[in-house]
Amino acid sequence: MLVLLLNLDLDMSPLLLVSMKILVLSQKSRHTFAFGSPDIIPIFCSALPHSTWNSYPHEYEDFATDASFLDEWSFDQFESLLNRSHEDPKLKELLHKDKLVVFLHLLGCDSNGHAHRPYSSIYLNNVKVVDKIAERVYHLLEDYYRDNRTSYIFTADHGMSDKGSHGDGHPTNTDTPLVAWGAGIKYPKPATGSSHSDTVTTFIDKHAHDMPTPYDWGLRRVERVDVNQADIAPLMSTLLGLPCPVNSVGNLPLGYMKLNEAEEVEAVLANTKQILNQLLRKSYIKSSNSLFFKPFKPLVHHSASLSQIDELISAKNYEAAMKLAVDLRNLSLEGLHYFQTYDWLMLMTVITLGYTGWMIVLALHVLQCYSSLSGDLSRKEQLSVQKKDSGKVYISGCLLMAILSVLNLVEHSPPLYHAYIGMTVFLWTQIFSEYRLIRGLWRYLRERRADYFIKLLFAAAVSVVIVELLVHSFTERKLYTWFFLIVGVVASILLHFSIPWRSGIPVFVCISCWFLSVFTLMPAEIPDNNNLVVMSGAIIVVISLAAKWLNTHAEGNKFWQSITFHESRTPLCSMLYCIQIFLVGVSSVMVFLSTKHRTQNQELHSSHQFINWFVAGSSMVLPLFSGNGILSRLSSIFLGFAPPFLLLSIGYEAVFYSALAVVLLAWILFENASHHSSKVKDSSLSEKNTEEHVTIGSDERYLLLSDVRIPLIFMVLFNVAFFGTGNFASIASFEISSVYRFITIFSPFLMAALLIFKLFIPFMLVICAFSAITKLVRVPRLGCYFLVILFSDIMTIHFFFLVKNTGSWMEIGNSISHFGIVSAQVVFVLLLFALTNLYTRSIRVRPLSTSPSLKTL
Repeated sequence: MLVLLLNLDLDMSPLLLVSMKILVLSQKSRHTFAFGSPDIIPIFCSALPHSTWNSYPHEYEDFATDASFLDEWSFDQFESLLNRSHEDPKLKELLHKDKLVVFLHLLGCDSNGHAHRPYSSIYLNNVKVVDKIAERVYHLLEDYYRDNRTSYIFTADHGMSDKGSHGDGHPTNTDTPLVAWGAGIKYPKPATGSSHSDTVTTFIDKHAHDMPTPYDWGLRRVERVDVNQADIAPLMSTLLGLPCPVNSVGNLPLGYMKLNEAEEVEAVLANTKQILNQLLRKSYIKSSNSLFFKPFKPLVHHSASLSQIDELISAKNYEAAMKLAVDLRNLSLEGLHYFQTYDWLMLMTVITLGYTGWMIVLALHVLQCYSSLSGDLSRKEQLSVQKKDSGKVYISGCLLMAILSVLNLVEHSPPLYHAYIGMTVFLWTQIFSEYRLIRGLWRYLRERRADYFIKLLFAAAVSVVIVELLVHSFTERKLYTWFFLIVGVVASILLHFSIPWRSGIPVFVCISCWFLSVFTLMPAEIPDNNNLVVMSGAIIVVISLAAKWLNTHAEGNKFWQSITFHESRTPLCSMLYCIQIFLVGVSSVMVFLSTKHRTQNQELHSSHQFINWFVAGSSMVLPLFSGNGILSRLSSIFLGFAPPFLLLSIGYEAVFYSALAVVLLAWILFENASHHSSKVKDSSLSEKNTEEHVTIGSDERYLLLSDVRIPLIFMVLFNVAFFGTGNFASIASFEISSVYRFITIFSPFLMAALLIFKLFIPFMLVICAFSAITKLVRVPRLGCYFLVILFSDIMTIHFFFLVKNTGSWMEIGNSISHFGIVSAQVVFVLLLFALTNLYTRSIRVRPLSTSPSLKTL
């Protein structure tokens, strides 16, 4: 028997279930024929000796063209194969043997869906092409074999959303067609009551599969049999007469099989034994390695159940045998889940303790190195004695780690288990080694007055509220809208009382926050708007001109001198500014020209591609040669990253770039006003009170409780830089059409790099502003970064407990994505800190004069 699998939609997203089925079936088949994409076909067949395969050149995968010809290419290869067999006796003999798999990879719909969206004329035409290919393949095989022994399975590995993406677990992405006909396939039944049947098994992702059958299909009168995607593996295996794939967890969909009662029981029993053997293997591995093994009790006596089923089959009591086989299969699946989560409680406990210990270590480190608290404690506690006493703690920690390591070795635990437990023991050993510091901290707090605890509780409450806001913003972007509406009002009121003269700064801060709040109300699916991207270039130029004017005319004002300070002015700075303005204009023009030419001619012009790469690359180097004042350097960085961001934009996210920059300027003005007012107040304080502002070095002072606002504001802006551009913390968040002005030929690594770079550009603006503010208010940047890590870890542990392994694919996928994004955020921030340090390390700030100036602008 021959099984033909027409797979419509495979791409370079993580290999899905259908892909794995093809791989396993190809390994167990007598021979496999495969034709299609150079990114997919070699994965299945390159290491398979009993395979014949071919793929088209990589250059064919051009997103600027109509990709339906790729499907035609795959069909032509298969047709050519059959035609060659008439002249090649060995090939003809092979094609007439059993256990053959033919895999035609039809990439056109996927490529056209990504490039042109599913409702475009190009995509809809591709659907017709695929329909025609399915018909031609059917007639080609029927005319070739003439034995009515070919089975046809028509399916796809995923669906697609309206914006041309997939992977986020939404039903439009996980519901796929399954049409089977031919040898061994049951005839369809007339529809009765419900339009479809899903009685074979409950769906894995738990969401309601109630999507109606399209009316144009003409199948409303036929009963639809819905299955899990994993069920296709045992279906294909049974049709081929092959054993089910070893690691398959699919249930044989009898609704598709044309079998008599006895054959149905035998097929289901084979499916049950395959899943049961997985369970027994996992049970054996765990029992042979565990010191305290707990078996899956419902299947302790599985042998008796198998014997009972065999007896019922021998007695031809097929109905009872089927019921027992299905029950045993369901129990086996539950047992697999039991052993997959066998160490769940232990791992959750260890990881939670590890995160908690890491946060305590960070807090103690910040208190010791970046606050005046360590000096106060050292005067009251003899902390030098601690080093001698901590040796006992380290010895105890080493003994505990040795005992746990031996236990892990005896149980043959994975290397990650050793890492989790070892790191947790190490962190808590560090904490206990600082017991004198902790005791001194406790005594220090006991001696404080009530007003100190009120300030401490207020800071803690604000921190918790903001961290929880960030956590919930992953599922509700509109929270940022409310946040910036409120912050705009509060900040303007604080500035009104901080600045002792009439000023437009409070109004500017309020309006900028309100403007940014609009973007988290925008749809997460960014609509194409080429004119808006071009107009954003003009907005960027206007903002830079305003910053240039402020930088030039406000330098003599004592209030502005910290952010407009220049060591020297050279003609080079003015020329550099003009060049950056010119490059922004060129990028705006190229946005229009590149998109127009690609749309009309279905290709990316080589000269356009060269200019786009050159403008994007050269513009990012120019800020390194700009002035070293805060305002001049940040304005240059803003202009430097504008061309690549415009060229990677497709809609309103281009305007968001300007809105974010304006809010960052408002943040700098707020901190500058606060710093100016604090300096004025400090001039009237006594020496006793000014001890709180003792410095670490010549350029930095110790952190104060009020400085917690800086890492908190940074985290809000860092996250809104992600969500404000339409992303919603999902692996389907990225719009691949963003890269079409740089490359259209499919290149997964380069395209992914460009998408990630686009994501990082707003982050870099936020980090550059953060670095400038730490220099402005003279706080240690590294200490603030440690506080960012601390707050990020609080979010991480929160998301860790929200990770799901049950529910819909969307719920499971998003919960894992959220945890992964926050976990990676710490690393990304560290890398971006190192990268942005190239731009911000030369920034210079002139100390503010303590005498206020009433001169206003």
